Amino acid sequence: MTSAAQPVFNDVIHSPVRLRICGLLRRVSELEFSVVRDTLELNDANLSKNLTVLAQAKLVALRKESSPARSDSRRLTWLSLTSAGRAALEGHLAALSAIAGE
Repeated sequence: MTSAAQPVFNDVIHSPVRLRICGLLRRVSELEFSVVRDTLELNDANLSKNLTVLAQAKLVALRKESSPARSDSRRLTWLSLTSAGRAALEGHLAALSAIAGE
């Protein structure tokens, strides 16, 4: 978290699952759907539902890509925080720190 972030509470990010998703994406450029699912121990439907909310708020970007390792037509889904998502997360973390008295 940068010290320059303005503390702004974000209701979309604050949901426990969405906060965990954003926290996981915070330190990387992107992660594949199954890595996020398995790391956070979520099922596909729960992760998809929360990613839809984050994507509609333009906080997370989704990118589909074919996998040369797959013999079927299913594609991999890659997730990343948008610049707005990174700023919103930093502001939300700053607001939580302010609430906690740090």
